[in-house]
Amino acid sequence: MSDDKSKKVSAVEKIKLASNYLLEPIPQELADGTDHFGKESIQLLKHHGTYQQDNRDERSKEGKSYSFMLRTAIPGGIISSEQLLAEMDLGDEVANSTLRITTRQGLQLHGVLKKNLKQAIRRINDVKLTTIAACGDVKRNVMCSPCPYKGDPVYDQMQDLAERLAIHLTPHTGAYYELWLTDEETGEKHQAGGSNGQVVEPIYGPTYLPRKFKFAIGLPGDNSADVYTNDVGLLAICENWRIVGYNILVGGSFGVTPSAKKTFAAVAQAMCFVTPNQAIDVATAIVKVQRDFGNRADRKVARMKYLIHDWGLDRFKQKVEEYYGANLPDPRPVVVHGFNDGMGWQAQGDGKWFYGLNVENGRIKDEGDFRLKTALREICSTMAPPLRLTPHQSIIFCDLAEKDRPKLFEILRRHGVPLSEDISNARRWSMACPALPTCGLAITESERVLPSIIDQLDVELDKLDLKDEVFTFRMTGCPNGCARPYNSDIGLVGKTAGKYTIFLGGRVCGDRLNFIYKDLVPEEEVIPDLVNVFRYFKEAREQEESFGDFCHRQGVEKLLAACDTVPK
Repeated sequence: MSDDKSKKVSAVEKIKLASNYLLEPIPQELADGTDHFGKESIQLLKHHGTYQQDNRDERSKEGKSYSFMLRTAIPGGIISSEQLLAEMDLGDEVANSTLRITTRQGLQLHGVLKKNLKQAIRRINDVKLTTIAACGDVKRNVMCSPCPYKGDPVYDQMQDLAERLAIHLTPHTGAYYELWLTDEETGEKHQAGGSNGQVVEPIYGPTYLPRKFKFAIGLPGDNSADVYTNDVGLLAICENWRIVGYNILVGGSFGVTPSAKKTFAAVAQAMCFVTPNQAIDVATAIVKVQRDFGNRADRKVARMKYLIHDWGLDRFKQKVEEYYGANLPDPRPVVVHGFNDGMGWQAQGDGKWFYGLNVENGRIKDEGDFRLKTALREICSTMAPPLRLTPHQSIIFCDLAEKDRPKLFEILRRHGVPLSEDISNARRWSMACPALPTCGLAITESERVLPSIIDQLDVELDKLDLKDEVFTFRMTGCPNGCARPYNSDIGLVGKTAGKYTIFLGGRVCGDRLNFIYKDLVPEEEVIPDLVNVFRYFKEAREQEESFGDFCHRQGVEKLLAACDTVPK
């Protein structure tokens, strides 16, 4: 609990404590014949990997249209063709016929009805995947730089740590197995687990964490996992083609409540250096410090960044050392300098190849002449490559032979799917959250409008001869920042209906926050405002200076003075 030892806790804390380790009252409501759950179960279901949502496009006079988002946690984004086929089948059979790659390398089904939840979760587990801890007040999906470079053992070492860390920090409660994986006729459980949820959680305890908790693993030369945006980032330090340790970064988080001035976005700070053998134990100690001292009275300031802000990094590190049982050395002096999104045709280093396919906003669907879902079915059925999901919502086909390249490209082109080489840089480096109509927090559109915004921007960048510039462009329908807009070169954040806050000055490497350039900008004015900044960038940039670095150097006052008077 917090420093003042206050016994006051939020309503969610009381729900977790009374739940018998995430179980009650879900069983009764799961069988009550209604299309929705009550407020207690809604909070608990997040830990099982699902959110109750209301489709605002389908509301009627009779009331809300309830369905569920179901998320699969996939450490490092490593998944097989068989598993992806199973998820796409579920999308067709019990969801809205699409599948979505998340910004944390997982998968989401949307539009699942309550009556189909158990079937869907059980079938996900049947193909050796899981939804447990994909949401909720626990560790979320562990991210990792996804490229399958076999000539560089560092990538395999990072991905192995992501898998072990995910297993180590998965909740132990048997509630998940009892609710979703028990045979209804025989009562037989499909996986080992305690009964009635009465398993004491050795790491989390009966009330789990004060808020969600995110991990990511990356490299100074490849921060595609966006380690600075996580509660804990592990930045691999390498010598002679092996990882000698990790800089532990703490306190990253992007959720903001504009009406609450006490909330803020933060990038993580380097706390210490650990050896590979220490990494999981130190990570566990950090989780336990947040468990015991994070704010359980006010969920708006319950993330670990607020504990570090209140205590200071030195005091926080001392407490982690106390829980770990030893002093921890200072972090190594390294600087993040690269971001590899894994797109295109690349050598793995073992004689095989991989191909990174850009999936716009992560949405796997068939729509008109664009038939990505059907293309992926053919690829996964006939070629069956191992797959990686990326932190930019795209997909990598692994272990390909040189002779596979024409077949892969032919399948994609035949189904109207643009190759990564065929799309603009602006589109390649963009991403959006789902937002409307299903996300309960969404204020404005995001996923459904970003493609048209990129269409407009591409035209203007071509006129300015800036189409080859690389910059991250991220959009969210609310300030919670699920698409990580606060460290991007350009961030668009929904502020009120049809209006956005424009953020500028982050950078591709992701280790710097951007700043508010303009607030409450109507959607139709976003591109004219950005074009004015790009025009100034072309005129006043330094040699080889990136767009984000230019905006950061200029600052908001100079940008406004130079750009806000330019006719739109």
